[in-house]
Amino acid sequence: MQSASLVDELFSTRARRELDGIVDVDDVVLTPDRAIESSPDDIEILITGWGAPILDETALAHWTRLRAVVHSAGSVKRLVTPAVWERGIRVSSAAEVNAVPVAEYTLAAILLSARDVFRSARDYSLTQDLGAARPRGDVGAFGITVGLIGASRIGRRVLELLRPFDIECLLVDPSLTTEEARMLGAELTSLPSLLSRSQVVSVHAPALAETYRMIGRDELALMADGATLINTARGSLVDTEALVAEVAADRLRAVLDVTDPEPLPPEHALFSLSGATLTPHIAGSIGNELRRLGHHVVSEVERFVTGGQLVGEVTYPDLARIA
Repeated sequence: MQSASLVDELFSTRARRELDGIVDVDDVVLTPDRAIESSPDDIEILITGWGAPILDETALAHWTRLRAVVHSAGSVKRLVTPAVWERGIRVSSAAEVNAVPVAEYTLAAILLSARDVFRSARDYSLTQDLGAARPRGDVGAFGITVGLIGASRIGRRVLELLRPFDIECLLVDPSLTTEEARMLGAELTSLPSLLSRSQVVSVHAPALAETYRMIGRDELALMADGATLINTARGSLVDTEALVAEVAADRLRAVLDVTDPEPLPPEHALFSLSGATLTPHIAGSIGNELRRLGHHVVSEVERFVTGGQLVGEVTYPDLARIA
C-alpha cells in the first residue's frame, strides 16, 4: 500500500520474484486518496510503506482475514490504531533496517563536524579565500567527546560505528543501566553533563510528550563554544528559535536533517547561517538504499508464512516509547 513508483524502488526484480514465490501477490496499490474497497477483501498480509492509508476500523472491517502488517519503513505510529491489536493482527516494522543509513549519515556528520568542515566549506564558497575559510581553533576528531541522546536502534548503531575511532562516547537514556551503556561503548551520564562535556551532540530520542523541546535555551547554553548539535531524530526535540540564537551568535554549529517546523518557511534564518547545515530529511533510506528495505520485507513475509516469526515485530506497548 504505497505509490507504484515506490514499489518499484523498494523491490528489485530478484526481490519481487522471491516474494511471488512465497505468497500470492495482489498488485493493487492503495494510497490515502484511493478507496480501500477497491482492494480484495481476502488479504492476509499487508505490505505498507510511506503514504499508506491508516489502518482504522473502516479498513479492518474490509480486510477481515488480515493477519499481519509488514511495514517497509520505520515508524508505524501514523499507520496503526488500537483496532489492529484488538483483532490480533501482527505488526512488523523495518526500523532496524532503516537505522543503517541514518547511523551512517550521523557518523559522517560527526567526523565532518569535528573538523568544522560544513562551516568552512560554506565560507570558502562565499569568500573564495582559502586562508580565511580554513577551520579555526582546536579542530579534529582525535580525543573528542561525542554525546548521544537516546539509545535507540540508530543511537546504538552510531555507537557501534564510532568504536574504531579515538572518540569518547557519552550516552543519555533513562531506560539503561550504567553497565548496559558500558557494554554499548559509552558512559551513561545526565543530560547536563553530556551537553557540557561533548564537542558533538547527536539526538536519537523518540518524539514523545516528555521529549518535546528537550533541547531548549537552557540546555543549549550548557554546550561548549564551537560545539555541534546534530539532529536526525525529530525536529520537535529541539527549540528551533533557541538554536537559531546560538548559531547566529557563532557560538554553536548545527547539522539538521529534521526541523520544527518541517519544512521550514522560506527565508528562515537557519538557511543563511554559516554555522547551520540543513539537509532535506534524507538521512533515512533513499535511492538504492530502499532496496535494503525491500529485501527485509521479503524475508519478513517468508518468516511469518513459514514459522509465524517477525524479527521487526512492534507491539501495542511499544508505541509509548518508539518514534
